[in-house]
Amino acid sequence: MDSTDAAASGRRHELQHGPLQDRHAALGATFGGFGGWEMPISFTGVVAEHTGVRERVGLFDVSHLGKLTVRGPGAAAYVDTVLTADLGALGDGAAQYTLCCTEDGGVVDDMLAYRVGADEVFLVPNAANAQAVAAVLRAGAPTGVEVVDGHRARAVLAVQGPHSPAVLAAVGLPVEMDYMRFTDRTVAVGGAPVDLRVGRTGYTGERGYEVIVPWAQAGAVFDALHTAVDDQGGVLAGLGARDTLRTEMAYPLHGHELSESISPLEARCGWAVAWDKPAFRGRAALRAMREGGAPRRLRALRAVGRGIPRPGQEVRGGDGAVLGVCTSGTYSPTLGAGIALALVDARTAPRAGDVVTVDVRGRGLRCEVVSPPFLPSRVR
Repeated sequence: MDSTDAAASGRRHELQHGPLQDRHAALGATFGGFGGWEMPISFTGVVAEHTGVRERVGLFDVSHLGKLTVRGPGAAAYVDTVLTADLGALGDGAAQYTLCCTEDGGVVDDMLAYRVGADEVFLVPNAANAQAVAAVLRAGAPTGVEVVDGHRARAVLAVQGPHSPAVLAAVGLPVEMDYMRFTDRTVAVGGAPVDLRVGRTGYTGERGYEVIVPWAQAGAVFDALHTAVDDQGGVLAGLGARDTLRTEMAYPLHGHELSESISPLEARCGWAVAWDKPAFRGRAALRAMREGGAPRRLRALRAVGRGIPRPGQEVRGGDGAVLGVCTSGTYSPTLGAGIALALVDARTAPRAGDVVTVDVRGRGLRCEVVSPPFLPSRVR
């Protein structure tokens, strides 16, 4: 083994593993690093998995996601003073997309917030940023409010696609809930009781659910869901398909469309900011940016010719001037074309219908600016 192979092997050994690692390996998964975790990228091929989710149903393991519980007297009211969305407007049992910002208007992370009650909020941030979010929340927590890191206490399984209700029903899980609602249930799986949290949420643009289970019982729940997915003609899906699915919906991914140097306004996430709230982290900077105008804007691009735009590639106007850079780019199996999200200078931002050029390894790929998302949402 040469030094390069040794270094690569060392990095693999540093990655964390979820509770289903052995099952995924036995099922033929290919793995890759994601947010410090070794996760399944694909089982049978990204295109097949992507199409299976769009047309039928897919089962994802997203146990690498963070899990934080903020609890104590007035926990929900406290979290509301930190995160951007209006958690005070939520009833118990509701979930909401929200952001944890820096004081200067960047984004520490985006996440789902589940309001369990006035004294408890459950947060699901991205794997790589969970500790940063926890640190922000702990720094200002009032006496009696604690932030508990449950990263390895619970696993998360996502069932996504038009046949997802049938899959959950086959396992005895609740399906009759509105979008962005959740419920806690104890369900018998494999002859043993399992305490589950089931949310009508997801990251694919399809009707779907996320099932949050105790880490030690994830295997039994995965097996039951896998059988039900097979019965529906569905697929096991990895993070490769999860990325193509979310890009078709123009959903942001932290580290691409969002970061500490990219604001919610630039990323088209201003809708996730409760502008009239008296307090949230980064409020002053974001309000000033809204009044003065964000310096950059996110645009959706669809390739006109053959080619696939990729993150980091420059976007140029008709005169050859650099307008910005692609933040995400992939092949859309549904559209049969390359698609991208790009962050461009607000002063020269192209409009829907304009044609720009993406520099794909020295070759100009013509792309049309389109209104996001690339496909209609079917989450409801």
